[in-house]
Amino acid sequence: MILVSLTRILYSETSIKNPVLFEFFYTLALRILYILMVIHNSFADFVLFLYVHMAHADGDFHETELNLVREKMTKLYDSQEINLDLKLKEAIDQYIRFEKSDLNKLFHDTFDHFKTVKFAQKYKVYTDLYDIIKADGKIVDAETKALKELKEIIDINSEVSH
Repeated sequence: MILVSLTRILYSETSIKNPVLFEFFYTLALRILYILMVIHNSFADFVLFLYVHMAHADGDFHETELNLVREKMTKLYDSQEINLDLKLKEAIDQYIRFEKSDLNKLFHDTFDHFKTVKFAQKYKVYTDLYDIIKADGKIVDAETKALKELKEIIDINSEVSH
């Protein structure tokens, strides 16, 4: 849909008529549309985002889930150098602002971006995510679905990296 609109704009009467320039801008537009979606500078920041996502998968940030996220953050970050409460608040704010329809692309692209991370470490993240969804004492369908989708992405990514 976006590509069709872009093509019409590029080739409208007030736009580019030169076929060479048209091809250049069309190719540039394609590259812009398919840029990898990676918003985290470190794997630890991405993992924290995943923790927040899982804590919110049932539509609510339950206090027991957030407490477990805080606990798991101590293994992700050096608490001497980073204010963990501020880091968690920033991650929650980032998650709330993030377009949820783009989460799947973000997860795929970011796991691909951090392809040097070993499968064992990625699987540890998966087990942490499971711990987070069960922290409030109940697992709802939305949480199970979110966890399954992430497991598939981790599995797909590990197949590609072998």
